[in-house]
Amino acid sequence: MVVKADAPRSVTILGSTGSVGTQTVDLVSRDPERFPVEALTANRNVTLLAQQARQLNVRMAVVADPAAYAELKRLLSGTGIEVAAGSEAVAAAAERPADWVMAAIVGAAGLEPTLAAIRRGAIVAFANKEVLVCAGALMMEEVKAHGATLLPVDSEHSAIYQVFDFERTESVSRLILTASGGPFRAKDRAFMAAATREQAVAHPTWDMGAKISVDSATMMNKGLELIEAHFLFGIPEERIDVLVHPQSVIHSLVEYVDGSVLAQLGTPDMRTPIAYALGWPARIATPAERLDLVKAATLTFEAPDPVRFPALRLARAALQSGGGAPTILSAANEVAVQAFLDRRIGFLDIERIVEETLTALPHRPLRDLAAVREADADARRDAAGRVAAIGATAVGSR
Repeated sequence: MVVKADAPRSVTILGSTGSVGTQTVDLVSRDPERFPVEALTANRNVTLLAQQARQLNVRMAVVADPAAYAELKRLLSGTGIEVAAGSEAVAAAAERPADWVMAAIVGAAGLEPTLAAIRRGAIVAFANKEVLVCAGALMMEEVKAHGATLLPVDSEHSAIYQVFDFERTESVSRLILTASGGPFRAKDRAFMAAATREQAVAHPTWDMGAKISVDSATMMNKGLELIEAHFLFGIPEERIDVLVHPQSVIHSLVEYVDGSVLAQLGTPDMRTPIAYALGWPARIATPAERLDLVKAATLTFEAPDPVRFPALRLARAALQSGGGAPTILSAANEVAVQAFLDRRIGFLDIERIVEETLTALPHRPLRDLAAVREADADARRDAAGRVAAIGATAVGSR
């Protein structure tokens, strides 16, 4: 699609009350004439959703939890803002005529609304890596079929997107995803076995939501990003590497066949990749702190430890297996991470549940979205059973 730089761009934000959503709201609120907001959606945080809706004078506000509808309607009474609730209403919000859609709903719940935006040919900025992980090939087919534009918001994939030669992909030798290493980068397995929720979500460099923070702590986040990069850029798994870079200054790199390595650098602020997607193909100003390389001084790198962090191995195995394996991996991880956040299992139980579920279930081909939903549901049931089997007794003190 042809996009005129600097033209006004109407916006819908799916998941506006989450970490990425609130930062997107921050950016669009700085230039409301250029970025008028069509719709906002949230899971159940109606207080913040209503506040955002009033601030941005949106046309529609949707809460995914039907039980929260009455409260949202009360909070927006007299504003003229259309109010709706339920998963179907969230998908309907994505179908509204906004030029640009931020897909920031965490997990597989974001699949349907993201697909709805893609099918009407919108510019879709996606911060939900699980969408490409669980239905990558199918989603990319839909993007091509409907002429949509898919812009990654993950800092790593945004970095690659900015230096990737889409006209000459054969010149790309390797993708290198950088990882901070998370809060347990230098911790041993004994420490991680006793890790608490609070320790796991205390990311050393990024300000993120709870789920993605735990994924960073297990390094499953980087495994999911590896799968995402494979589908988004069409690069085989064996040519995608991961490099631990604790300072989070270099956000990812692309190596070319002539030996050149191009990288995108910046301070660890999610508003930078969000702004890149929001302004694309132009660039817009952000309040993010500017990178001072003298102040940064030293940048260090190390290989990920496959023994302490087996999630990368599991992700590579799932991608190599193909079919529904990545869907199973993502769904089982969602269930296990939530159980950890709810203090029902220990930190190292997350990887155990994911691996056991991935091993137990068949990796059938995913010919359509119905097959994706089935694989996702099967994995969630299996993983939930394993969570229940572990029981709460062993983690009662956490």
